[in-house]
Amino acid sequence: MNRWDGKTKGSLLGYKIFLFLINALGLNFAYGLLRIVSYYYYLFAEKAKEALLDFYSKALHISGKPALHLVRQNFFILGQTLLDRAAFLLGKDKNFTHTFENEQYLLDIRDKGKGGILLSAHLGNWETAGNLLKGRVTPTINIVMLDAEVESIKKFMDLSTGGSKFKIIPIKNDLSHVISIRNALLNNEFVAIHADRYLEGAKFIELDFLGKKAKFPYGPFVIASKFDAPVTFVFAAKDGKFSYHLSATTPIEGKMKPEEIAQLYVAELERKVRQYPEQWFNYFNFFQE
Repeated sequence: MNRWDGKTKGSLLGYKIFLFLINALGLNFAYGLLRIVSYYYYLFAEKAKEALLDFYSKALHISGKPALHLVRQNFFILGQTLLDRAAFLLGKDKNFTHTFENEQYLLDIRDKGKGGILLSAHLGNWETAGNLLKGRVTPTINIVMLDAEVESIKKFMDLSTGGSKFKIIPIKNDLSHVISIRNALLNNEFVAIHADRYLEGAKFIELDFLGKKAKFPYGPFVIASKFDAPVTFVFAAKDGKFSYHLSATTPIEGKMKPEEIAQLYVAELERKVRQYPEQWFNYFNFFQE
């Protein structure tokens, strides 16, 4: 199975259809159509299906019909999170609710005035969760990411919805993103980074994850260790039709080595995967052979 290539999958036509349906007929109707679309992917997206079944078997020791059921759930909930994202961008977010476990940790980080580094993963839906807490906890959230979405889709989403409500800090080869992160923290802003995917050729750290060896990107943990800003691990999982459960861990205040932060992060990620296995959205061979 191939490694992750840094690109978001999806067709322009698909985005156009679902944006139209959300606008014209509402999110409930779009969810209904999504059941058909997600079942199609369940039947024919062999590589993604194989990657999930491999992960469930090796990491969680789930196989057979229970694993296949998880895959079906996974594809449907992924589609829901994408529709939820579009609904927020279109301003159709009034039905959404959330609970926030340890929200006070983020409020404390904000009040210290040094900004905050939020390490997360491709589990659940951080972007919609960020929309739910934006303005309540902080006016500005920056997301550090590979700016590798298909250009036509990105352009259409920007024109149709006004684009993301976040500040995007694109990862650059010249490391200019490090300066952008520094400036954001100096402005007492939050910087969110996914720390579960690495690209071939990039520096990585190999750790024990759910009983198997896995590679994680080294960069997010270096960033978390170098800046004088609190670090917390934040996750947001869909726990109802229009609801999300957010959580934050006790902030890391003192200096720690990247490897030490990585160990703590992986321990928390393990807990979240066991809690929400159907929301593990990494469709490649996560473990090393």
